[in-house]
Amino acid sequence: MNWANLVTYFRLLFIPLVVVSYHSELVHSNVYAALFFAIASLSDWLDGYLARKLNLTSEFGAFLDPVADKLLVVTVLILLVENQQGLLAATIVIIGREILISALREWMASRGHRDAVAVAFSGKLKTTFQMIAIIILLLVTEETPQWMFWLGFGMIYIAAVLSLWSAMHYFKAAGAYLFPKSETK
Repeated sequence: MNWANLVTYFRLLFIPLVVVSYHSELVHSNVYAALFFAIASLSDWLDGYLARKLNLTSEFGAFLDPVADKLLVVTVLILLVENQQGLLAATIVIIGREILISALREWMASRGHRDAVAVAFSGKLKTTFQMIAIIILLLVTEETPQWMFWLGFGMIYIAAVLSLWSAMHYFKAAGAYLFPKSETK
């Protein structure tokens, strides 16, 4: 147990807070859900920073961090689709990509090539669009201006396209291991 892993646990604990606040009858419950999601999203940066800065990296942390990220995003995307069915296609693309890339990383790690599919800029860009879009979409209510919904909607679909782009990047990086060329004599 270290500080970086504690921050990751903290992120996991925020998932039910987002869900419960989003479904609560409290005034501005969507604002609380967006705030909790934003804090949880920022904690992803914090645990990585702490792990690198304080040299607290661990195999367990390398496992737990992406699991926490995916649980947070998948849970909230499903929550949003419940009220906005137009988000379904983007949600399927994003969740499908997360499953595929997680499986690819696990497979590559089992063969000793984890670094070939390390987090790339395309993945970070996708995550940035995704997190901002989700925050905006959590804030949308019947009273918010229509442009706010369309901004979040557009951004989540951009995140879905970036998900496909980053997935192609990761599969290209792993291509030599997935499809080794046979030697001919």
